[in-house]
Amino acid sequence: MSPTPVIAVFDVGKTNKKLFLFDENYKIVFEKSARFIETVDEDGFPCENLESLRQSVFDSLNEISGLKEFEIKAVNFSAYGASLVYVDENGKFLAPLYNYLKPYPGEISKQLYAKYGGEEQFSLQTASPLLGSLNSGLQLYRLKLEKPELFEQVKYALHLPQYLSFLLTGKSYSDMTSVGCHTALWDFKKNDYHQWVLNEAITPKLAPIIPSNEALPGIYKNKPYKVGIGLHDSSAALIPYLVSFNEPFVLLSTGTWCISLNPFDDSQLTTDELKMDCLCYLQYKGSPVKASRLFSGFEYEQQVKRIAGHFNQDAIKYRSIDFDAKIASELRKSKLQGTTVIDLKQSQFQTRELSEFKNDVYAYHQLIMDLIDLQVISTGFVLKNTKTKRIFVDGGFSKNTVYMHLLAAAFPEIEVYAASIPQSTALGAALSIHKEWNARSIPKDIIHLIYYSSGRDTHL
Repeated sequence: MSPTPVIAVFDVGKTNKKLFLFDENYKIVFEKSARFIETVDEDGFPCENLESLRQSVFDSLNEISGLKEFEIKAVNFSAYGASLVYVDENGKFLAPLYNYLKPYPGEISKQLYAKYGGEEQFSLQTASPLLGSLNSGLQLYRLKLEKPELFEQVKYALHLPQYLSFLLTGKSYSDMTSVGCHTALWDFKKNDYHQWVLNEAITPKLAPIIPSNEALPGIYKNKPYKVGIGLHDSSAALIPYLVSFNEPFVLLSTGTWCISLNPFDDSQLTTDELKMDCLCYLQYKGSPVKASRLFSGFEYEQQVKRIAGHFNQDAIKYRSIDFDAKIASELRKSKLQGTTVIDLKQSQFQTRELSEFKNDVYAYHQLIMDLIDLQVISTGFVLKNTKTKRIFVDGGFSKNTVYMHLLAAAFPEIEVYAASIPQSTALGAALSIHKEWNARSIPKDIIHLIYYSSGRDTHL
């Protein structure tokens, strides 16, 4: 038998590093994962072990190249954002991969904001809340001020996905999804780098931008293949939906953070929206994606533990609670409802007395109802400027029938679906360079949907 043509995708998360092989129908035919022990930077702050990651890429490529049942046609990368690798003119990294959770010096950021119109104007122009080291452009600015000799040695500051691509091609490029990932580098109104990037001599340290759906030639063990330039993981996860649906939709990606993404809304952010944790991304074809964020997944985990403890239950029970319309109706009519949401930092449930509930199932339904109250407001920020007909929910809450039924009830004019995609981030990276390696049409069944409406769910 002839070997199966595949694309290899390295999906690099903060915790888990994964490798997938997709066949021409985008089915996973091989996978492996690894975890690396973190190292520390010069200040003792935890950070990625860049040398271990670099070596792992080559070891893994060597392994899959030796699998006779597969023919590697292409390689691409998806990785977390807000992380820069500083390389010299010989391609050697010069510094640790600084952690985006590392505290940022307030005096440096205040100086920058004051110089370019103040915090509000700076945030509006870059379409991002002020997030310290999570604004990766500020990491490079900090390097310039605190380590000028090291800054001078930097040929390019590459976002992590592009550094991984560079390892295989020796070519340095930037891509729109990484540049547009709350970096504070991009002026969304000008659709170009912000003026501060030009004025502060940051631009020469940024590699040329090429389209994220292009690939470069590569050779490994005398075999040619194509290499993508890599994508920011959140933007990669949106791609399977963009290639599958043409009508306006919102993707609600749920996990620790619940992020509403609208790739059909190109309106400018307002000051109020920024205060409510809205921002913009750039999708792989370069157009803006309006987004809003909630920390709901984290709150859910904490409050489930509280419910379990109060009612003397095992928290595992709440992984499979079925939706009960009668309980939801009772709770809506009870005196527990009616308090106005003040902000989106936490739901009303955190202040509720658990002794007021008949049992733990009632308390659990109330928790989800309170989280949905916040979600309606948060998702509403990215719904108001488009005629969105569908909301797709992926991630942890998509498997929660209580959450899905209540979300559908909260948006009666919009079709709400639970979406299931195996490894959506890696799949998005594979799909982004489809034309470079795959002569077949993109399959119509890469996304499995369950439709929720009026207490019913339908498999599609």
